[in-house]
Amino acid sequence: MWRLLGRKVLHLIPVLFLVTFATTAMPEMMKLGDSSKTPVAAKLTPDMTPADVKALEKEYGYDKPLFERYTDWVGDAVTGDLGKSIATDQPVMESIKERYPATLELAVTALFIALLVAVPLGVWSAAKAGRLPDKIMGGMSSALLAVPPFISSVLLVYLFAAPGTLGQVFPNTGWAKFSEDPGGNIEYLMLPAIVLALAEIPQFLRLLRSDMLGTLQEDYILTARSKGLSTPYVLFRHALRPSSFSLITISGLTLGRLIGGTVIVEVYFSIPGLGQSIVGAIQANNDVPVVQGTVVVIAVGYVLLNALVDIGYMLIDPRVRAR
Repeated sequence: MWRLLGRKVLHLIPVLFLVTFATTAMPEMMKLGDSSKTPVAAKLTPDMTPADVKALEKEYGYDKPLFERYTDWVGDAVTGDLGKSIATDQPVMESIKERYPATLELAVTALFIALLVAVPLGVWSAAKAGRLPDKIMGGMSSALLAVPPFISSVLLVYLFAAPGTLGQVFPNTGWAKFSEDPGGNIEYLMLPAIVLALAEIPQFLRLLRSDMLGTLQEDYILTARSKGLSTPYVLFRHALRPSSFSLITISGLTLGRLIGGTVIVEVYFSIPGLGQSIVGAIQANNDVPVVQGTVVVIAVGYVLLNALVDIGYMLIDPRVRAR
């Protein structure tokens, strides 16, 4: 098991290198399309001369070669220093600490809602395979897969947050910290979390249904049924756990993807998370340190979640440790 875990950790190194190096090279990438672009554009004023621009680039370290700038950035990053925003001079790590809780809360809530809906529906669909309920679930899954989050955001806001429809059940924009206003936090959180969950429910449902169909053909399931055990007991007590390995893996990866993929939802619902931070930094004349630091933190979080999922999988299924 420790050998397998060591290999997983070694696989993280090239991924982290590629992500951090690519983000460090962002200024060079910006200049590919327009050689006049500068990474300190957010600080420029109309009366600045080319010499002033060069002085600013030197102040922020953009006068150095790419590899030297990368090693300097990595050296600072391992101590928790991700630089400071060019537009606001706020330390990037401080900004991330302020915004990460909102993104994490949104992603975890969306994942919880998706699993809460998909697991019973997936079990039910497998139990009714080939019959009307199963066909209805399949049609609903296809319909949800066809609706992107920005469309479902508009539809749900129209239904649940606009006057004159079903009533203003939830606020359509805004945010409240749970520590300051728990009730308000839940109100602002539910609608964007449901939007994200709707995109994940179909894949969870289909994956669990597929695995359940295989499990329900096993001899021990047939034995349990022959003993006269109720169908719900057989499904949830004997069949669900061995059918959940793939779902656990995908859930962990989905959480990492949700943390990095909430941009549209955060901007639409005015949630002060990492996604909105990246969009704001790009709009502020490509505030490179903010984009760089935020992308790296999201990537590291995703990679670590991936590793934890692999470790959890090894603990749950001994067959993985034997490989």
